[in-house]
This record gives sequence, C-alpha cells and structure tokens, in this order.
Amino acid sequence: MRIGVTGADGFVGRHTVDAVRAAGHEALPLVRHLKPWSDPAACAVAEIGPNTAWQAAIAGCDVLIHLAAAVHESGPKTADRAARMRQVNVLGIERLAREAAGCGVRRMVFVSSIKVMGEASSHPFNEIDPPCPVGDYATSKRDAEAALWKVTSTTALQGVVVRPPLVYGPGVGANFRSLLAVCDTALPLPLAEARALRSLLYVRNLADALVLAASHSAAAGQTFFVTDDDDASVADLVTRLRTQFKRPRRLFAFPQRLLRFASQLAGREGAYRRLFEPLQASPAHLRSRLAWTPAFTLDEGLAFTARWYVEDRFRHHQ
Repeated sequence: MRIGVTGADGFVGRHTVDAVRAAGHEALPLVRHLKPWSDPAACAVAEIGPNTAWQAAIAGCDVLIHLAAAVHESGPKTADRAARMRQVNVLGIERLAREAAGCGVRRMVFVSSIKVMGEASSHPFNEIDPPCPVGDYATSKRDAEAALWKVTSTTALQGVVVRPPLVYGPGVGANFRSLLAVCDTALPLPLAEARALRSLLYVRNLADALVLAASHSAAAGQTFFVTDDDDASVADLVTRLRTQFKRPRRLFAFPQRLLRFASQLAGREGAYRRLFEPLQASPAHLRSRLAWTPAFTLDEGLAFTARWYVEDRFRHHQ
C-alpha cells in the first residue's frame, strides 16, 4: 500500500513516516517546502489552502494521513489568525479530500484534536459526546472534520478521524519541551495540588494507531480517540519526569485561587487550565473496533523522551 503523509517534516509526521515503512508500506512524505533535512522521498506541495494543487503529488496513493495544519498560537486573537486557521485547516482539507477522491485515493485519515471537545472534561470523552470547541484552532479542527465528512458523503473516498490529546516524545517542542526543561532542574514547583487527570499520547503510539486506521477495513467512517490509556496529573507527570532525570521531586502546595488570579492577570488562563483542570478521553472504541493496544506505556514513553532531551541538549551545547 502507498500511503501519503502530509506534514511529514513535523514532529508527528516524521514518526508516522517511519511507522508506515516499519509496517511494510510505501511512504510518500508530503511537505510544504523541501528542506535540507527533508526525507529523500519527500514531495513539496507549497502552501495548503483552498487552491492547492494536490493531484500530481498524490496520484498513485492508496491512503492519505493528513497531519499538516495551522496550529494554535500564543498571544491575542486576531481576525488574520482566525482566517488562516480556516484557510489551512478547513478549506485546505476540503480541497485535499476532493482532489484525493478525484484521483482514486481510497481513504483519508485526518488527525484532529481532543480540543474539539473543549478545554476540560467532566468524564473521559467518547466518540458520541458532542464537540464543544473553544478558540480558533479547536473550532477549525471541528469544522475540518465536518468538511471531510461532507466530501466522503458524496464520493467514494473513505474518511477516518483521529483525535489525539497532548502528544509527547523525541522531537517534541512547545509546552512539553518547556516542561522537560523545568523537570531537569531541582527548582521547587508549586504543583503539588495539580491533581486533575489529563490524557497523554506517546508519539510512536499515535503513529502506530494512524497506520492501523489507514489499513484496517473496520476503520472506515469512524472517529477515534487515541491515548496511552494511562492518564496522569501534572503533579504525577512532573514526578515521573524528575525520576527519569534523577532530580528531586520538590513539589509544594500553593493556593489555586492565587495561581488562577495570577494567570488571569498575566493573560495565561490557558496555562492554568492545562495545569489544574482535567482533560481526558477514552480509547475504548479504538481498542474494541480495531483491536489496538498502545505498544508503549506512559513510563516507557517518558523514559524515551527524557533520554532524547538529555542527548539533544548535550548536542546543542557542544
């Protein structure tokens, strides 16, 4: 099977291309622009949007795994940012799906986000819970799912939607890399009361799930949450990471109301929610329908990630 992977130069994309090949399939890495570190087999498609010319690049593909997206950005909301989210994440996927259907691609696996469900959960989300996105990014992902289903309803293209939570692993950036940097110190942290459970996903578990969704006959037309199936609080996560780094735990309690107030003053309410509010999803549907199990436990994933971080930091300080 020939599987095209958009966003193949990204953190998840690189692991997904490796997983496609490890499963015995041919991978076609699709990137916006070729870079010195791009896969030798990569094909450039330029910017993604409602007018992207895909057919020459994806001709001959049996399945597409669509990872490329405009991601959420820090700072105040702007009309330009919302418009870009829509151009890339909504109109872009609709264009890709129609082009794929037109050149005989059999299935498209779209990587959405747990954030289409909201910023917090009262119970682990499942696939029958209604979406309730907050913000431009989450809204664009929900609308992108709808755009895919719109195309599959009128063509022979099969759709699959995968909604991951926070993804971590070797190569991770953004907030999780910042967490690694903090955990690799002995600084006391005011997170002893950060006990709300949050779902996590090791990148290689996600890549394996995406390859399964691309190839399993029972995946067509389905939406799946995928997690490590071992939810952890921020306090627990810091403890586990500091164990990997051989650092002291050093967590202390601090009044949450003061932390919330400080986050509001600083315009960082999202950071407060990620620390103190639950966000969980259940992979039960994926487990039962596709017989999927995560190949790596949370502790194994964190160990690989911590080892990579130390090695990467060493390389950059040489």
